[in-house]
Amino acid sequence: MKKKYSLVQLLFLSLLWFACKKDKQPDPPTPPAEGTREQLTTDSLYLYAKQIYLWYDAIPAIDVFKPRQYATGGNVLSNYQRELYAITQFKTNPQTGEAYEYSGVPGHPKYSFITEESLTGGRMGTIDLNDKGDDLGLGLSASGSEVRIRIVYPASPAAGAGLTRGMKVVAINGTPVNSSSGPFIEAALDKSTVTMTVEKTPGVPEIVNLTKRQYTSSAVLKTSILDAGTQKVGYIAYGRFSAYSVTKAAIDQAFAKFVTAGVTSLIVDLRYNGGGYTESAQYLANQIAPNSLDGKVMYVEYFNDLLQKGQAPILKEQLYRNSAGEPVMWNGHWATYADLDYTVAGNTFKFTSDGSLNSLKQVVFIVSGNTASASELVINSLKPYMPVKLVGARTYGKPVGFFGIKIDKYTVYLSNFYMQNANGDGNYFHGMDVDIPAEDDVRNDFGVPGETCVMSALNYIEGHPAGRVRPAEPVVHMGPVSFNGMIETRLKLR
Repeated sequence: MKKKYSLVQLLFLSLLWFACKKDKQPDPPTPPAEGTREQLTTDSLYLYAKQIYLWYDAIPAIDVFKPRQYATGGNVLSNYQRELYAITQFKTNPQTGEAYEYSGVPGHPKYSFITEESLTGGRMGTIDLNDKGDDLGLGLSASGSEVRIRIVYPASPAAGAGLTRGMKVVAINGTPVNSSSGPFIEAALDKSTVTMTVEKTPGVPEIVNLTKRQYTSSAVLKTSILDAGTQKVGYIAYGRFSAYSVTKAAIDQAFAKFVTAGVTSLIVDLRYNGGGYTESAQYLANQIAPNSLDGKVMYVEYFNDLLQKGQAPILKEQLYRNSAGEPVMWNGHWATYADLDYTVAGNTFKFTSDGSLNSLKQVVFIVSGNTASASELVINSLKPYMPVKLVGARTYGKPVGFFGIKIDKYTVYLSNFYMQNANGDGNYFHGMDVDIPAEDDVRNDFGVPGETCVMSALNYIEGHPAGRVRPAEPVVHMGPVSFNGMIETRLKLR
């Protein structure tokens, strides 16, 4: 027996309202108001995309797209992911001839996704965006024929065992490992416990036992004060743009250290930072920017024209909550996402004089293919105003962001807005090119002058335009990856 779902029926009514035309042309076809739970969810995913997706205008009519063709039973989340992928592949980037959301991985959009995870858990993030971890706390990489520790999260079991980035891993669970041990290492790091033979001191193997546990970490992986000729250089490795309320104190502590040291140049290491909250990205940019930029445009978020004009009635089904997670009464009703301000004026963000580091002459960012979204936003926002150089490898390329939409028990992150800096630049869908190419050197810890990317940045700051770097082995990462995305939580009521 088929069941009716009142929420989906309301979505259909909102679509009918939206479809009305002054020229009295026939309304576009709409889905039936009855169906299985899976069918109604595929309908809802389509209906939301047709109003709030950044590139909604390229999505075919419902009788052409046929969302219910994806309701095939079995793993329903996989079915919804297939539908989402299809939705995201229609709009073509004229500069490349490929879809804006072409990722090179069949079945996976480059930006949009659907998940059962919490908002703070994000997409494939081993540590959530509230800095909460529940794992072993490290990732490994193959460098040449060796296996090295790529990253250790502060306060994690790995950190408590005295492990740091750059240490050589000789064996895992008694089995010797090398660059061909990827699948074995991935499986071992996914367990609750692991025994590792590690060279904390080169040539001296030591047995380390790790047990998975919950912990509270920090997005600031490391800070250092370095020298480049006569200049004092501040270094910060920042792992993700966690929620502003949990990451602000760590950022403040780092920049207070830089102010005290009188740094004149800054190295910001974002090589593993896949993004996070735009509010935290804006705060970091304000710490870097001089006070003279106060009031100048940092960046602008551009939503689609339907959202800007208030013509997305489907959002009336999404209850709006404030920063405390509480519903808000507005104009005599509980506010919904349809009541929010999606205009250009309402989503233009400006620099504020939050920071006290006003002695900077230049900033160098260390980046990689894992550098995405909110990380690229910080870089792009500063480019119009101060000397900015990139060291490492081309970034991921994500000048778009989203807010979460609830459909049934899932949260959908459809690309909702496109971002540009004060110069109108934001077309880096295929990444930002670097000024000084350098390989990720997992043989050394973060912030060590001998690490290839840090060495290149320091040599550039000292006055060598090419960076003067040494060769390094390409690396293959194993173990957890960071959250990838850019979440906007500061939308305002009109």
